[in-house]
Amino acid sequence: MFTATGRTPISAFSDAKETLDAGIVAHLQKEAKGKGDDPETVKPLPDWRFHDLRRTAATMMAELGVPLHVVDKILNHSQGTIKGVAAIYNRHQYLEERKQALAAWADRLIQLPAEREPLKAEREL
Repeated sequence: MFTATGRTPISAFSDAKETLDAGIVAHLQKEAKGKGDDPETVKPLPDWRFHDLRRTAATMMAELGVPLHVVDKILNHSQGTIKGVAAIYNRHQYLEERKQALAAWADRLIQLPAEREPLKAEREL
């Protein structure tokens, strides 16, 4: 999913993030221009890190009711909610549960644009 070249995995995360940030700003500028707004008024994104995506996904999956031990497996946490002796005996990978959780997360992401606050220009139409 994350690539700087479109062909290979990220090897320089800061370069990939700069490319992603620039692409998002370019998209927002194009969107602004299409609405008759000045694209130069589009501000850069607030500071964020790739790790923020993991934190957001974990938080929102919890809001969707995904059990914490499944979220831990998705995040590949070696010491998650199942610890100690339980972790030694419970070797289940929760693959089906992870699949369902990620499908629910994908559905939630698809819904988000419809829920966003309309831009001023959109409200005035």
